[in-house]
Amino acid sequence: MGQPTRKRKSGKSSYMQRRIRLKNRKRDLDQIDNDLKDENSSKLLHQEIDFDKPGAGQHYCLHCARYFITAEALHGHFRTKVHKRRLKALELEPHTVEESERAGGLGNYIPPKKRKMQTQPIDNGTYNIKEEDVDIKVKEAIKQMEIIKEEAIDMEDKEAIKEMETT
Repeated sequence: MGQPTRKRKSGKSSYMQRRIRLKNRKRDLDQIDNDLKDENSSKLLHQEIDFDKPGAGQHYCLHCARYFITAEALHGHFRTKVHKRRLKALELEPHTVEESERAGGLGNYIPPKKRKMQTQPIDNGTYNIKEEDVDIKVKEAIKQMEIIKEEAIDMEDKEAIKEMETT
């Protein structure tokens, strides 16, 4: 009879498992949802050339947060199951602190709304920085005008209520 053999660990040690897990980590859905906003998406789709990234950082999938070597690889990615699953996962709005409080009993729970997600537009080389900046500024101006109109309608309603009270 010999001594009892020691219990052997699996082939990978724990520090290697952690390195692999962190290396393969993808962006979370709430971070990607933030990237999908207009001001952030235009910056990500039209990045400066960076030779440290695949494809010099020119072919980027917003929904999956991945860089591709060529435009053909990006187009092929749009047809894959991985991309379609990510689109499906992004249909629901991300969780917020207020939603978790409502679910925990601090208010009425409102289930998250479903959104319609579409694959990002494909750039065919017609991007112009000046035009893109103008488009963003026009969108911001339209939003401000809508806010001003809503405030004016509210003020008119208040004035109409005061006139009704005086008569």
